[in-house]
Amino acid sequence: METLRNMFARPDPQAQYRKCNALLRANMRKLDRDIAALKQTETKTKNLIIAANKRAQRGDASRQRQAQREVRDFARELIRTRKASNRLVTGRAQLASVQMQVSEAFALRRIEGSIRAGVGIMKDVNALIRLPQFAQTMQELSVELMKAGIIEEMVGEVLPEDGDALAEGEDEEAEGEIDKVLGEILKDRMETAGPLPSVPLPQQQVPAQQQPQLLQQQQQQQQVEEEEDEEDTEAMMDQMRNRLEALRS
Repeated sequence: METLRNMFARPDPQAQYRKCNALLRANMRKLDRDIAALKQTETKTKNLIIAANKRAQRGDASRQRQAQREVRDFARELIRTRKASNRLVTGRAQLASVQMQVSEAFALRRIEGSIRAGVGIMKDVNALIRLPQFAQTMQELSVELMKAGIIEEMVGEVLPEDGDALAEGEDEEAEGEIDKVLGEILKDRMETAGPLPSVPLPQQQVPAQQQPQLLQQQQQQQQVEEEEDEEDTEAMMDQMRNRLEALRS
């Protein structure tokens, strides 16, 4: 008999509130970590742009063209990273708003009624559930709010299929936007570096018969360094793309 009574008994409001609040706080902590990770990715991408721009100033014509392409590829990744970061920052602010409204709804439920208290929450939850990062949390929150009587209906599943709608347009950043990002980063770099010294540094004299051999060694060393730079660059690009995909999913 006691078991049947527990099955049909209305959940304790305080317990429901604690559960909803814990769910929201856990998601906000995860968002804080994701935002911090994207900021680190942004810094790394800026450094990669600067390094690729340096490579574009030296080496043979083929390697210069490759480095120039890498500069623009990194700029595209930087734009995507910034957009992803902005979405998470905006979503976190909305999530904080939901948390505040949930607290108010539980406090006012007995006075004003569950439907009136839940209208604002439903609006924000419906907006957040469209983003893959918030979908699961919003579904779980909706279940708990229904149990508590704060809202009357379940939030619908309105996620874009595989996140395509969110990613649409991100893969075709305007060239003007890329140029703007490059101007921002490379201009700052040039201003930070300051003017080069005008006095030439003393050079060590090399016997004429050793000059061809020394030149060949320098070219080989430069080629090895450039190949290592390219391998490191490709690995870094793959790492950043995987991180962005993980944040989107």
